Amino acid sequence: MPTDASARPGRVTGLGGVFFKARDPKALAAWYAEHLGFPIEAWGGAIFRNADDPNPEAYTNWSPFAADTEYFEPSPHAFMLNLRVDDVEALVARLRASGCRVLDRGEDGEFGRFRYVLDPEDHLLELWEPPA
Repeated sequence: MPTDASARPGRVTGLGGVFFKARDPKALAAWYAEHLGFPIEAWGGAIFRNADDPNPEAYTNWSPFAADTEYFEPSPHAFMLNLRVDDVEALVARLRASGCRVLDRGEDGEFGRFRYVLDPEDHLLELWEPPA
């Protein structure tokens, strides 16, 4: 039976981004900009902010990657979800203790802390703790 994870540190607080493979990321981004009004940034993706959220890091990133990217490995899928979390180390520790497939991969930098886990169907989940 699932437990209520909302009361403890190390929980998902929102969708940080949707990342997916595309044959022509630039052309696809241009199509989304022209037809759907996506605010495409110079780096090729879009950032959607919730004006009601006081946290400036509470945004959702939409980004097409090159079809041959290795960034989503070891997942065989053409997309990756980025999940915004409040305490990435607490969540990773709990996932490891539960026997989940946490990857020996991570980054810490100006955009925050990132860790990676595969769900039971091998979808790559990027766990993102925004900078303080």
